[in-house]
Amino acid sequence: MGLLVLFKGFSLGLSMILPIGSQNSMLLTQGINRNHHLFTASLFIIYDIFLIALGILGGSLILASSDLLFTLLTWGGITFLCGYGLMSFKSALLINNPNENILRQHKSLKIIFITSLVVTFLNPHAYIDTIMVIGSVGGQYQGASKMYFMIGTMLASVVWFTTVSLGAAKLSPQLSKPRVKRSIDLSIGLVMWFIAWSLFKAWMAK
Repeated sequence: MGLLVLFKGFSLGLSMILPIGSQNSMLLTQGINRNHHLFTASLFIIYDIFLIALGILGGSLILASSDLLFTLLTWGGITFLCGYGLMSFKSALLINNPNENILRQHKSLKIIFITSLVVTFLNPHAYIDTIMVIGSVGGQYQGASKMYFMIGTMLASVVWFTTVSLGAAKLSPQLSKPRVKRSIDLSIGLVMWFIAWSLFKAWMAK
């Protein structure tokens, strides 16, 4: 029974994290550039573990009951996602600039840490996926089953972020080609703006 609940948690966690979002976009870029990609993946794993635990242990009730908090998170996320998308478009336009490539490939640990905080905690989807969705489902379990479910969802984050980090680094020679990298940056920019638009529609419908 415990393994079945763990698998359910793993499956739900993976389904929440699979779509390309700001975390995956940043990690993909760091992996392609081979710039502290494992450190970046570790940060995202820690953040997810924290948010998942917060949601399953009761945080989903707080977020769901506060319209003001929901509004602040939504508009903060829209602003952030629009800016992130704009930077991705700029990166695509400057892809052939050698100085720009060097700057992208040599971000310091401090810059990566600060950026990882921004793309995680200013992104409403992180709260919706981990605290509200996973937290709501996990809150239905009791005792040991709740722990198995929580561990399963956390394992999904560990497996996914590690795989993306190592996979992007391994395929870096192919993915870092100007034409491919430009396509990736343009795709990331479009996805960020689409998510921002979906957040705006969700806020209007609330």
